[in-house]
Amino acid sequence: MKGCTVTDPDPLKRVDALLDDLLPPPHVRAKLRVAARLTQQEVAEAVGVKRLAVARWESGQTHPRRPHRAVYLHFLNRLAERYPEAAKADEGMPTPASEGGSG
Repeated sequence: MKGCTVTDPDPLKRVDALLDDLLPPPHVRAKLRVAARLTQQEVAEAVGVKRLAVARWESGQTHPRRPHRAVYLHFLNRLAERYPEAAKADEGMPTPASEGGSG
């Protein structure tokens, strides 16, 4: 979150902090990983979690929590820079606002 907390007195910084921490939809997470020809195990080892956690993040069953969330978000952002087509959400797919579950 780029050095800002949600309790920062500057409302613009609070908004930036929320947006900087926003994950893409689960199906896009998987598309990015596949575009990079990486396995869930490779991602799990890089992020510091078990492969099952990555599988659950990609299926939308769960969402990463801190401190793994920041590492996973950094990973996804880097992949999105390299594979912009994979980063696009498909029409009719759930958006972050419509997803349920833990965050």
